[in-house]
Amino acid sequence: MALFGQCLFCPLLALEKTSKHAGGRKTSAGKIIFSLCAFVGRIFLSSEGSKGGCPLRPTFRPRSQNGTPFCEHPTQMKSNTPSSFFEKPILNSPYECPSRHWKVDKKGQPTGLILSGRREAAFVTPVPNPRRRQEEIFDEKIGGDDQKYQKLAHIINGLRRQLVKWRDLPQTKWQVTAQTARLLKHWRSHKFQGFRPFFCQIEAAEAAIWLTEVAPKIGKTGRQFLEHLQAANKDANPGLPRLALKMATGAGKTTVMAMLIAWQTVNAVRRPNSRRFTRGFLVVTPGITIKDRLRVLFPNDPNSYYKSRELVPGDMLGDIARAKIVITNYHAFMLREKTDISQASRDLTQGRRGPKLKTKEAEGQMLHRVCPELTDMKNILAFNDEGHHCYREKTGAREECTLTGDDRKEAEKNQEAARVWISGLEAVQRKLGLNRIFDLSATPFFLRDSGYKEGTLFPWTMSDFSLWDAIECGIVKLPRVPVADNIPGADMPQYRALWENIRGEMPKKGRRKAAELDPIKLPEKLQTALAA
Repeated sequence: MALFGQCLFCPLLALEKTSKHAGGRKTSAGKIIFSLCAFVGRIFLSSEGSKGGCPLRPTFRPRSQNGTPFCEHPTQMKSNTPSSFFEKPILNSPYECPSRHWKVDKKGQPTGLILSGRREAAFVTPVPNPRRRQEEIFDEKIGGDDQKYQKLAHIINGLRRQLVKWRDLPQTKWQVTAQTARLLKHWRSHKFQGFRPFFCQIEAAEAAIWLTEVAPKIGKTGRQFLEHLQAANKDANPGLPRLALKMATGAGKTTVMAMLIAWQTVNAVRRPNSRRFTRGFLVVTPGITIKDRLRVLFPNDPNSYYKSRELVPGDMLGDIARAKIVITNYHAFMLREKTDISQASRDLTQGRRGPKLKTKEAEGQMLHRVCPELTDMKNILAFNDEGHHCYREKTGAREECTLTGDDRKEAEKNQEAARVWISGLEAVQRKLGLNRIFDLSATPFFLRDSGYKEGTLFPWTMSDFSLWDAIECGIVKLPRVPVADNIPGADMPQYRALWENIRGEMPKKGRRKAAELDPIKLPEKLQTALAA
């Protein structure tokens, strides 16, 4: 079967093997078949030349001395039609450093050209443009000198290059603790029985480790990254040591959290006097669903990632069990009322001119309620899952709000959530101390009406594995969004935001307003969408 399979793709190669097995003899029929195959083979190879060559020919990926693929500078490899990207977008293995990528034009559209080397970090905004075709879903680049993206891209790409050099060093020159070195070696080369960490997950963990353990020891090279991070936090998050790891949705942020918890805990247990490590962790989430999904971070959970996904060697599981982990929603940071008192009683007690009654809990009391397991610890580590919801509004730069209706309500809701979230972390910093805050998000951008331009990337982002990268590595599927419909006259396809276009026709709340509810009398657009 293998021989006939090769005949379909490389007739000359297959016939040559057949001839060798026959002792090198060629019959008359064999010569005729050989000539025919040669003719077909030339046609096949000439047609395949524009697609990168014979599919049986192995792809050459240059590697360093220890086997790690280089992320070499881009060079053009082959040319296809632009539709080739949408037909076969996967170019790389999810377990290796990306070695090829699709070239895009100035508008951010795939050109059909495949370049060797890893894609440089480039930033996009989630703000959509109207009237876009399917091929234009990546046309989201934003510019402007005020974004300072060139400097941030230089920092992220520079850190990538440092990590490539660092991986290529012998273990004795990694400049990390023995426990960290063992974990790195485990993640990179262990033969996993089940789920194997993706390259992007290991790289995100490596970035955090390098900035914590290596950068302070290597002089000017490491200092430039640390100074950038410090300056970014001083401007936007005074007093909070934040570090953002940007990973596409579906790339496995929960696994990265588990890897970072393992790294910190094992070192803290075996190096109890070190201030760089901790075994206390606060994981903050935006909702109950995410909170439940993160239970795999608890060492005693039946599906704990440390054991079920073999993220730590077996003899280190005892150390992981000593980690203290609290997972909570940001809503828990809201100060609650201590006294159940009516408004009338409140007014009567404080009088017209008297001071307002202080009936809400203090910060210390709030922390005892939210994370009692951590209140006896110092310098804990925090994770912001979907960290783009957490930011401090930029003072003095907020533009006049032009939003109306639901858009304005959404912006106000985002502002309140961000204020509660970051105020809670500031309270943790004041009372317990924070070693580091890791923001994990696919979209670490400032939201609208935050004082920053909507879609501005968090300047404390130090690692980026974008949607482009995830698609080219086969980690996520190519996203498809509604781009056209059969209802003319609108700037945007109406089925793309269906609720916005049908809510006025939906029944009102309450029995009196709703009248008789008839499922057959659903809005026409909704019926069409359901039947599509």
